[in-house]
This record gives sequence, structure tokens and C-alpha cells, in this order.
Amino acid sequence: MANLKKIKTRINSIKSTQKITRAMKMVASAKVKKFENKVKASRPFTYELEKIFYRLLHSVQDIDTSQTVFKEPINNYPVLLKEREIKNVGLLILTSNKGLSGAFNANLVRYTLKTIESYKEKGIGCELFIVGQKGYNALKRVTDEYGFKITQTYLSFSETPTSSQSRIVAMDMARAYVNGNIDSMEIITTRFRNMMSYSVERWDILPLDEIDYDYTLEDFSSMEVEPDTPSILAEIVPLFISSIIFQAMLESIASELASRMTAMSAACNNADEMIQKLTIDYNKVRQAMITQEITEIVGGSSAINK
Repeated sequence: MANLKKIKTRINSIKSTQKITRAMKMVASAKVKKFENKVKASRPFTYELEKIFYRLLHSVQDIDTSQTVFKEPINNYPVLLKEREIKNVGLLILTSNKGLSGAFNANLVRYTLKTIESYKEKGIGCELFIVGQKGYNALKRVTDEYGFKITQTYLSFSETPTSSQSRIVAMDMARAYVNGNIDSMEIITTRFRNMMSYSVERWDILPLDEIDYDYTLEDFSSMEVEPDTPSILAEIVPLFISSIIFQAMLESIASELASRMTAMSAACNNADEMIQKLTIDYNKVRQAMITQEITEIVGGSSAINK
């Protein structure tokens, strides 16, 4: 009887867990569709902004900025756009605050460590800007082993990315760039493909000479700028950096939800298989006990008749 109770308890436990995984799957399914629409709606804007930005830079001649005073480091476009030797790379790592999303965070951490190792072989240091509790927890344990520095963390961002959040990150990275702490801005994120897949990628922000674009640039000399080029650059450079970070955040959240939906779907299927197997075991044990009881009754009746 003890075996029956044990199996029954395990079945009930799995059913309770299955209710949670099914609910999480439904929530992720509802959210991922919303973020899929946001990602697809945001991509054309980011693409066109990059195109306009590159056109503007190619049409700019030498600009005298000796008398220019900038409110924030992110507006200091002469320093941000100036080519320099890369000694330290600033990596923005976009992970999640929640678990139960399959290998989403593990893939990002693994890719990050490989990137750090490749830079280390070239004699280039890495400073990390980490979004998400899961990424921070995993990377802080190997800081000394891999020899990188965690410069800034963002662990209290809401689940829905906002332009203000991307602006905060952009300002922190720009400040480190202008101060000379980092010589390159890069993002390690995931690109949302569809409901079932995503890919881990590294996006370059600065310096611009390392960015490849797949469109044909038009005649830059015909581009007219008002009121003046310095004013426009002081505004478009922060917008350019923030928009790329915002797009990466949207892609990351959509990928996380897709990964969670897939993981919870697999968990539900595994729970069904386990319940089916345990139910068979339960019936076998129960049948064996009934058979044994019948055998004992028959044996006892035969002994009395004798």
C-alpha cells in the first residue's frame, strides 16, 4: 500500500507542476506575440535612422568644435565618432531577470565568455554593462577567472523595454567612452527570428568604421542640413546609440519569451509522459495487490473446506 501512496503522491505533484508550466506557457504565448509586433514595427525605424546617420556623416566636412560645450557625454559627437586604438571594449550584455526560459541566459553567458576570451588573446580588455539578474549572477562568479570588469548593472528594469531605459544605458556607455575607459561599444543580444527560434549575436555600435551596412549609400553631397551640422550631430548621435540599444532590448525580450514558451511547452509534454508512465506503474501495482488478495482468499477458503 505504501508504494501506491508514493506513486499517487508523485502523480499529484507532477500534475500541480504541470498546471504552473501550462499557465507560464499561456502567459509567454500571449506576450511574445505582442513583442513580436513591437520588434517588427521597430526594425524599419532603426534601419532608416542608421541609413540617415551614415548619409549625414559622409556629407559632413571638417567641423570646428573647439568652442562647443556639450551638456552630456553622449552629445559629445567629436569624441564618440573619433577613431582610436581599441584597448578596452565595452560589452552590453542583455539577459533576463527571470529563469525558466530554457537555454536563453546560458547561451548568452557562453557567447559572452567566448567573446571575452577572443579579446583577451588579442590583448584587449573588456568592461561589462549587464542588463538582467540572471546574467549578472552567472558572470560575477567568473570575473577573476576570465579577467573582465563589471562596470555597470541594470537589475531593476521593467519587463517592457522603454526608450528611457535605453537612454540610461546609452548615457552610461557614452560616459565611459568619452572618459577613455572603453574604446568600443558592442552589444551581445539575441535576434528574434520567430516563435520557435532566435540567434545570439554581437552588434557593433562604435567605432563606426567597424560597422557593415547592406544598403547602397546615395549621393551624400546633395544632403542639406538645417539649422547646422553640429547641432544635428549632437542630437542624432545620442538617438543613434539609444535606438540600437532599444532595438536590442526588444529583440532580447521577444527571444526570452519565445524561449520560455518553448521550454514550458516541452515541460508540459514531459509531464504528460511522466504522468502516463506513473499511471501505468500505479495500475500494475494495484492489479498485483488485488491479485495477491484474491489468491490469499482462495487459499484460505480451500484450507477451511479441507
